[in-house]
Amino acid sequence: MLYLKDVMYHPPATETPILSGTTLELGSQELGLVVGPSGSGKTTLLEILAGLAEQTKGKIFWRDQELTSLELQQLGGLVFQFPERHFCGGNILEELRLGHPEITTERIKIALEEVGLQDIPLNTSPHRLSGGQQRRLALAVQLIRQPNLLLLDEPTAGLDWSMRLQLAKLLSKLKQHWTLLIVSHDPDELLAIADRCWKIDHGKLELVS
Repeated sequence: MLYLKDVMYHPPATETPILSGTTLELGSQELGLVVGPSGSGKTTLLEILAGLAEQTKGKIFWRDQELTSLELQQLGGLVFQFPERHFCGGNILEELRLGHPEITTERIKIALEEVGLQDIPLNTSPHRLSGGQQRRLALAVQLIRQPNLLLLDEPTAGLDWSMRLQLAKLLSKLKQHWTLLIVSHDPDELLAIADRCWKIDHGKLELVS
Protein backbone atom coordinates (compact mmCIF):
# COMPACT_ATOMS: atom_id res chain seq x y z
CA MET A 1 0.00 0.00 0.00
CA LEU A 2 1.13 3.53 -0.85
CA TYR A 3 0.54 6.18 1.79
CA LEU A 4 1.37 9.88 1.70
CA LYS A 5 0.97 11.88 4.90
CA ASP A 6 0.84 15.68 4.79
CA VAL A 7 3.25 15.97 1.87
CA MET A 8 4.15 19.54 0.95
CA TYR A 9 6.37 20.80 -1.85
CA HIS A 10 7.36 24.45 -1.61
CA PRO A 11 10.55 25.30 -3.51
CA PRO A 12 12.22 28.59 -2.51
CA ALA A 13 11.55 30.17 -5.91
CA THR A 14 7.74 29.98 -5.56
CA GLU A 15 5.52 32.24 -3.44
CA THR A 16 3.03 29.48 -2.66
CA PRO A 17 3.45 25.71 -2.28
CA ILE A 18 3.06 23.57 -5.41
CA LEU A 19 1.65 20.81 -3.17
CA SER A 20 -0.09 21.61 0.11
CA GLY A 21 -0.44 19.00 2.84
CA THR A 22 -1.20 16.15 0.43
CA THR A 23 -2.50 12.93 1.97
CA LEU A 24 -3.19 9.93 -0.24
CA GLU A 25 -3.76 6.22 0.31
CA LEU A 26 -3.70 3.63 -2.48
CA GLY A 27 -3.96 -0.12 -1.94
CA SER A 28 -1.84 -2.75 -3.65
CA GLN A 29 -3.06 -3.67 -7.14
CA GLU A 30 -5.38 -0.68 -7.23
CA LEU A 31 -5.52 2.01 -9.88
CA GLY A 32 -5.64 5.54 -8.54
CA LEU A 33 -6.54 8.55 -10.68
CA VAL A 34 -5.66 12.17 -9.91
CA VAL A 35 -7.60 14.67 -12.01
CA GLY A 36 -6.79 18.34 -12.37
CA PRO A 37 -5.99 21.15 -14.80
CA SER A 38 -2.53 22.02 -16.07
CA GLY A 39 -0.42 23.65 -13.37
CA SER A 40 -2.38 22.08 -10.51
CA GLY A 41 0.54 20.02 -9.18
CA LYS A 42 -0.17 16.66 -10.84
CA THR A 43 3.22 16.13 -12.46
CA THR A 44 5.04 17.37 -9.36
CA LEU A 45 3.22 14.75 -7.32
CA LEU A 46 4.44 12.02 -9.68
CA GLU A 47 8.00 13.37 -9.68
CA ILE A 48 8.08 13.21 -5.87
CA LEU A 49 6.73 9.65 -5.89
CA ALA A 50 9.32 8.68 -8.49
CA GLY A 51 12.11 10.12 -6.33
CA LEU A 52 12.96 12.82 -8.88
CA ALA A 53 12.04 15.62 -6.45
CA GLU A 54 12.01 15.64 -2.65
CA GLN A 55 9.07 16.89 -0.63
CA THR A 56 9.60 19.90 1.64
CA LYS A 57 7.54 18.32 4.43
CA GLY A 58 5.59 15.15 5.04
CA LYS A 59 6.24 11.43 4.77
CA ILE A 60 5.79 8.74 2.12
CA PHE A 61 5.29 5.08 3.02
CA TRP A 62 5.15 1.84 1.07
CA ARG A 63 3.39 -0.64 3.31
CA ASP A 64 4.88 0.17 6.75
CA GLN A 65 8.22 1.52 5.58
CA GLU A 66 8.94 5.23 5.22
CA LEU A 67 10.85 5.84 1.99
CA THR A 68 13.60 8.23 0.97
CA SER A 69 13.83 9.71 -2.53
CA LEU A 70 16.45 7.10 -3.45
CA GLU A 71 14.20 4.28 -2.26
CA LEU A 72 11.29 5.76 -4.21
CA GLN A 73 13.41 5.61 -7.37
CA GLN A 74 13.70 1.85 -6.84
CA LEU A 75 10.03 1.44 -5.98
CA GLY A 76 8.39 3.22 -8.88
CA GLY A 77 8.46 3.42 -12.65
CA LEU A 78 7.42 6.74 -14.20
CA VAL A 79 6.03 7.02 -17.74
CA PHE A 80 6.23 10.68 -18.78
CA GLN A 81 3.68 12.50 -20.89
CA PHE A 82 4.45 11.90 -24.59
CA PRO A 83 7.12 9.27 -23.73
CA GLU A 84 7.70 8.54 -27.42
CA ARG A 85 9.60 11.83 -27.64
CA HIS A 86 12.24 10.35 -25.35
CA PHE A 87 12.91 7.09 -27.21
CA CYS A 88 16.65 6.70 -27.82
CA GLY A 89 17.02 3.10 -29.01
CA GLY A 90 17.39 2.26 -32.67
CA ASN A 91 14.92 -0.60 -32.28
CA ILE A 92 12.58 -2.09 -29.67
CA LEU A 93 15.25 -4.37 -28.21
CA GLU A 94 17.71 -1.50 -27.76
CA GLU A 95 15.01 0.66 -26.17
CA LEU A 96 14.17 -2.04 -23.62
CA ARG A 97 17.81 -2.70 -22.78
CA LEU A 98 18.91 0.92 -22.38
CA GLY A 99 20.52 1.13 -18.96
CA HIS A 100 19.77 -2.54 -18.34
CA PRO A 101 22.15 -4.57 -20.55
CA GLU A 102 21.79 -7.54 -18.21
CA ILE A 103 18.05 -7.91 -18.90
CA THR A 104 17.31 -11.45 -20.05
CA THR A 105 15.42 -12.43 -23.19
CA GLU A 106 12.75 -13.98 -20.97
CA ARG A 107 12.19 -10.71 -19.07
CA ILE A 108 11.87 -8.88 -22.39
CA LYS A 109 9.36 -11.42 -23.67
CA ILE A 110 7.24 -11.18 -20.53
CA ALA A 111 7.20 -7.36 -20.58
CA LEU A 112 6.15 -7.25 -24.24
CA GLU A 113 3.41 -9.82 -23.61
CA GLU A 114 2.11 -7.72 -20.72
CA VAL A 115 1.55 -4.77 -23.06
CA GLY A 116 0.46 -6.73 -26.14
CA LEU A 117 3.53 -6.09 -28.29
CA GLN A 118 4.82 -9.67 -28.40
CA ASP A 119 4.15 -9.99 -32.16
CA ILE A 120 6.15 -6.90 -33.17
CA PRO A 121 9.69 -7.76 -34.43
CA LEU A 122 12.36 -6.63 -31.96
CA ASN A 123 14.32 -4.92 -34.75
CA THR A 124 11.43 -2.51 -35.41
CA SER A 125 12.24 1.15 -34.80
CA PRO A 126 10.16 2.64 -31.95
CA HIS A 127 9.43 5.59 -34.21
CA ARG A 128 7.70 3.33 -36.75
CA LEU A 129 5.12 2.17 -34.21
CA SER A 130 1.64 3.66 -34.03
CA GLY A 131 0.89 6.14 -31.25
CA GLY A 132 -0.85 3.48 -29.16
CA GLN A 133 1.99 1.01 -29.68
CA GLN A 134 4.53 3.64 -28.61
CA ARG A 135 2.65 4.17 -25.33
CA ARG A 136 2.64 0.41 -24.81
CA LEU A 137 6.39 0.27 -25.43
CA ALA A 138 6.93 3.05 -22.88
CA LEU A 139 5.03 0.94 -20.36
CA ALA A 140 7.15 -2.11 -21.21
CA VAL A 141 10.31 -0.06 -20.62
CA GLN A 142 9.17 0.46 -17.04
CA LEU A 143 7.67 -3.01 -16.49
CA ILE A 144 10.95 -4.66 -17.41
CA ARG A 145 12.39 -3.09 -14.23
CA GLN A 146 9.61 -4.83 -12.26
CA PRO A 147 8.63 -1.80 -10.15
CA ASN A 148 6.08 -2.02 -7.35
CA LEU A 149 4.35 1.17 -8.45
CA LEU A 150 3.59 2.41 -11.98
CA LEU A 151 3.23 6.19 -12.33
CA LEU A 152 1.70 7.60 -15.52
CA ASP A 153 1.53 11.24 -16.56
CA GLU A 154 -1.36 11.92 -19.00
CA PRO A 155 -1.11 8.47 -20.66
CA THR A 156 -3.95 9.10 -23.16
CA ALA A 157 -2.77 12.57 -24.28
CA GLY A 158 -2.60 12.98 -28.05
CA LEU A 159 -4.26 9.64 -28.85
CA ASP A 160 -7.47 9.21 -30.83
CA TRP A 161 -10.55 7.78 -29.13
CA SER A 162 -9.92 4.22 -30.29
CA MET A 163 -6.34 4.17 -28.98
CA ARG A 164 -7.47 5.80 -25.75
CA LEU A 165 -9.99 3.01 -25.16
CA GLN A 166 -7.40 0.32 -25.96
CA LEU A 167 -4.90 1.90 -23.58
CA ALA A 168 -7.48 2.15 -20.79
CA LYS A 169 -8.28 -1.53 -21.26
CA LEU A 170 -4.57 -2.37 -21.00
CA LEU A 171 -4.12 -0.29 -17.82
CA SER A 172 -7.08 -2.05 -16.23
CA LYS A 173 -5.41 -5.38 -17.01
CA LEU A 174 -2.03 -4.27 -15.60
CA LYS A 175 -3.44 -3.68 -12.14
CA GLN A 176 -3.70 -7.45 -11.76
CA HIS A 177 0.05 -7.35 -11.06
CA TRP A 178 0.89 -3.72 -10.30
CA THR A 179 -0.31 -0.70 -8.35
CA LEU A 180 -0.93 2.25 -10.67
CA LEU A 181 -1.26 5.98 -10.07
CA ILE A 182 -2.32 8.05 -13.07
CA VAL A 183 -2.66 11.82 -13.41
CA SER A 184 -4.76 13.39 -16.14
CA HIS A 185 -6.61 16.56 -17.06
CA ASP A 186 -8.84 14.60 -19.48
CA PRO A 187 -9.83 11.41 -17.65
CA ASP A 188 -12.94 10.27 -19.56
CA GLU A 189 -11.77 6.74 -20.44
CA LEU A 190 -9.90 6.32 -17.16
CA LEU A 191 -12.68 7.06 -14.68
CA ALA A 192 -14.39 3.72 -15.31
CA ILE A 193 -11.27 1.71 -14.43
CA ALA A 194 -10.15 3.72 -11.37
CA ASP A 195 -10.48 2.24 -7.89
CA ARG A 196 -9.88 5.61 -6.24
CA CYS A 197 -10.11 9.11 -7.66
CA TRP A 198 -8.90 12.48 -6.41
CA LYS A 199 -9.20 16.03 -7.66
CA ILE A 200 -6.24 18.37 -7.40
CA ASP A 201 -6.32 22.15 -7.77
CA HIS A 202 -3.66 24.65 -6.78
CA GLY A 203 -1.73 21.87 -5.06
CA LYS A 204 -4.61 20.72 -2.86
CA LEU A 205 -5.76 17.11 -3.19
CA GLU A 206 -9.30 16.02 -2.42
CA LEU A 207 -10.66 12.45 -2.51
CA VAL A 208 -13.67 12.11 -4.81
CA SER A 209 -14.37 8.39 -4.65
